[in-house]
Amino acid sequence: MTDPYNPNPQYGPDLSKQPDSGSQPQYGQPAYGQPSDPYAQQPGYGQPQQPAYGQPQYGQPADPYAQPQPGYGQPQYGGMPQGYNPNDPEAPYGRDMYGVPFSDKQKLMAGLLQIFLGGFGVGRFYLGYTGIGIAQIAVTWLTCGIGAIWPLIDGIMMITGKVPDVQGRPLRD
Repeated sequence: MTDPYNPNPQYGPDLSKQPDSGSQPQYGQPAYGQPSDPYAQQPGYGQPQQPAYGQPQYGQPADPYAQPQPGYGQPQYGGMPQGYNPNDPEAPYGRDMYGVPFSDKQKLMAGLLQIFLGGFGVGRFYLGYTGIGIAQIAVTWLTCGIGAIWPLIDGIMMITGKVPDVQGRPLRD
């Protein structure tokens, strides 16, 4: 915004004035052509200020020299599966919203095995239901393949999460 009372506004340093060749700038005064910085004399200028009581600032890591932690979807060190929690031995793969520990079996794996190989009961064997797996084999073979509708519907129910594992734990994603 321009000043209405100043007909010749000037922006930036005044370069029309040439300094004396013999004069040196005083201590604390900027050299010719250098913009004056009022914050330069303050201690700690240009460096991050430490907040009170030694707490890290918001968004800053607590330890800048710490090793990066693996995030969601990144492989963890030691070859442990994603979601593995060694601090909770009763629920190493986490808990659902009701506090029930997740199974070590996956929904997608069980469902796809059941859909594509359900005539052989593979999805039920994967979850630990050997009796139901044998029954699916028998129904599929005794009905000459018509009974394969049962494993197909069973596989869809596994993918949607309606079928728990043999211990009654919900399947994990």
